[in-house]
Amino acid sequence: MRKLTLSVLAAAFAFTLAGCGGESSSSSQTASASAGDAAPAAEEPIVLRVGYENHPGEPFDLGCQKWKELLEQKSGGKMKIDLYPSSQMGSKDDIMDMMVAGEPVSTLTDGAFYYDRGVPDMGIVFGPFLFNSWEEAFRLNASPWYQEQAKKLEEVAHIHILSTDWRYGARHTLTKNPVTKIEDFQGMKIRVPTNQIQVKGFEVLGATPTPMALGEVYTSIQQGTIDGVENPLAVLYNGKFHEVAKYLLLDGHVYNVTNLVVGVDFWNSLTPEQQKWLKESCDEAGAYQNQLQEQVEQELLKKFAEEGVTITEPSPEFKQQLVDASLKFYSLPDFSSWTPGLYDTVKANMK
Repeated sequence: MRKLTLSVLAAAFAFTLAGCGGESSSSSQTASASAGDAAPAAEEPIVLRVGYENHPGEPFDLGCQKWKELLEQKSGGKMKIDLYPSSQMGSKDDIMDMMVAGEPVSTLTDGAFYYDRGVPDMGIVFGPFLFNSWEEAFRLNASPWYQEQAKKLEEVAHIHILSTDWRYGARHTLTKNPVTKIEDFQGMKIRVPTNQIQVKGFEVLGATPTPMALGEVYTSIQQGTIDGVENPLAVLYNGKFHEVAKYLLLDGHVYNVTNLVVGVDFWNSLTPEQQKWLKESCDEAGAYQNQLQEQVEQELLKKFAEEGVTITEPSPEFKQQLVDASLKFYSLPDFSSWTPGLYDTVKANMK
């Protein structure tokens, strides 16, 4: 990774002291006035602290390093980024609380968190089999519906979406036994994160969703407490879960798009030019990160296969079974806070 080296410019001012004897009165006055002039204070750069759970070297971390580099280039050093990987700034919710309080901080987040922050309709983007491709997800992000939701997020949660289209990874399912038809999910205990949307998303497929911390998954699969786990490929591989579960279903049940966000107060404190630097650099870094993510995913699939994992893509019939079963999710009473007809509205906005 090429790193940007910043040069710190120091202004030195030489003062001429009036000598004895032959200097004229006007020269003495000029020298005296120059000596009395104060040197202008150097403008301090605006520093944004970016915190995230990902570890150094992961695609998201490399994307943030590119963002840091681009922002300092575009602003001529007037804006800088300090990076805090590996949860050094606390949890995602901790950082979001800090930004709402007005601190100059940023993190990555998504619709499931917006759901919890008072904009329930945005939670639908984490629903099962909503998207068939990254392009559909990105079209939704650019749609009038999404822009309206983003405004609500600012008004209700005081959070400003800086950049939308960062690929976190399609979420797939790794299990101890093969899954080739929807009936294979019946009663299968699948670890999911501790949020209602993902619990219900697997429930409608006939599985038994089991919320637990990711750190407990390996032992739980090994001991038979659960039968599998879902997550993006990088998380599945780095957790070494394929050592105890040898069947990878590339179902892509969620296209996990993440956003970079800042607090509304911090965003509004910037000039239009500073806002432009911040957004443009973040969007460009996101495109760079997406390329890295795609490369890493292809490499990981090779590693899974080399390490004895059976990789399966759903047949057209099986995929249609999954999509049809997932439709029940979008009319569950659990999500009665959603706007009526939300599923159809969202589908129309991704075309």
